[in-house]
Amino acid sequence: MTGQRLLVVHHTPSIAVRQLLEAMVAGTRHPELADVEVVLEPALSATASDVLACGGILLLTPASIGYMSGALKQFFDGIYYPCMDATRGLLFGLVVHGNDDTTGAIRSVDKVTGALGWQRAAQPVSVLGPPEPRDLEAAAELAATVAARILPE
Repeated sequence: MTGQRLLVVHHTPSIAVRQLLEAMVAGTRHPELADVEVVLEPALSATASDVLACGGILLLTPASIGYMSGALKQFFDGIYYPCMDATRGLLFGLVVHGNDDTTGAIRSVDKVTGALGWQRAAQPVSVLGPPEPRDLEAAAELAATVAARILPE
């Protein structure tokens, strides 16, 4: 794993989730983070190779019937065994959007990332309903935090 590539795996089927993605990308654009290469990959096309080449990962999913999106689940199914041992300790951040609840989606992502041995860089950002400015700011701050933590010291 390199220390300067930040992979953003996202499933953005709605305007609200797209706004959160844009905020996350904006959070990585601070001049002090210029050495971080941000790579955006839709969940349905992200691969184990993408994960193995990154120093940190951001996950963005809508809550879907009390779970992560099917697209993010498919991503995890595809990378799980190839990345299981090689990515232990990988820093990650999670942003979840829901209309009325995100608890199950967060729990489902925590279960998989825990089994992979990934390390949460900060608490997940949970957004209910249309994103407010504070939600977009929280998503940007989470992305900046993960980006800063993968920079070599």
